[in-house]
Amino acid sequence: MRAKEQAQVRTASVTFRDWIQDFELLVKFRLSTFVVFSSLVAYGIAAGGDIRLIPFIILAVGGFLITFAANILNEILEADYDRMMERTANRPLAAKRWSSSSALVLAGVCSLVGIVLFALLNPLTSFLGTLSLVTYAFIYTPLKRYSPVAVLVGAIPGALPVMIGMIAHDGVITSAALFLFAIQFIWQFPHFWSIGFLSYDQYRNAGYKLLPEEDGQIDTRLGTQALVYTGLLFPVILIGFLMGLITVVGAVGLTLVSAFFMWKAWKFYKQFDKPSARALMFSSFIFLPLALMVLWWGMN
Repeated sequence: MRAKEQAQVRTASVTFRDWIQDFELLVKFRLSTFVVFSSLVAYGIAAGGDIRLIPFIILAVGGFLITFAANILNEILEADYDRMMERTANRPLAAKRWSSSSALVLAGVCSLVGIVLFALLNPLTSFLGTLSLVTYAFIYTPLKRYSPVAVLVGAIPGALPVMIGMIAHDGVITSAALFLFAIQFIWQFPHFWSIGFLSYDQYRNAGYKLLPEEDGQIDTRLGTQALVYTGLLFPVILIGFLMGLITVVGAVGLTLVSAFFMWKAWKFYKQFDKPSARALMFSSFIFLPLALMVLWWGMN
């Protein structure tokens, strides 16, 4: 595999540029940015026109640090399995350019500082940040090798960032925070299933059990499940509207974005192949930022 060959050629982060590149891989910087973005948008939704700069910065820095820590711990625990997959074989721990001990120290510092920063906002934000870190690193990560239930478990820390963003401003769990949590929680299932479908052979060879199987193949009911979960967005939108959480404009906008997402899930359900899975994956990347932007302008 080309990734493995590259990993074998460069066995240490010898220059500053190498170190930065490996750091980005270690903390999954793009994923971390996406996570923090959703949290900051949720803070903006809660704040309305009253965004306070210092809490906003604390939320951003703390969010990055806790997310970094969770991702580093994930890679420490999965380094041996990452070597078995082309898409992850060049990660710094899998390629042995970083040691597990140095990565663990970095994870410890990131988690400690991140949790303390969240505590400066309010105790509940700090608690939920810690819960997200522990659930992702120490429950979801090992469970991936045993059962597809891991996707359900992983959806909890995956949806907590928006709730954390709301609570960072409000200090309590509100109906609006639960509404945003529900949207992001549901979104993750078709999002992850499409990714899992595309990388199924690699996941299976590495011993992961993330997708339901039947006779050694992906269970075709996965397409039905993806379609059903995207469909669940519509009753959630209706409930949010009836509770007065979102305006008419917000409800219409979110419905249109969800309809686009469901259309891609429908195509995946009908075709159940890699092109339709790839289209669903890309639509999931589009859905969440658009949905959050719509809600920024369309929540009461």
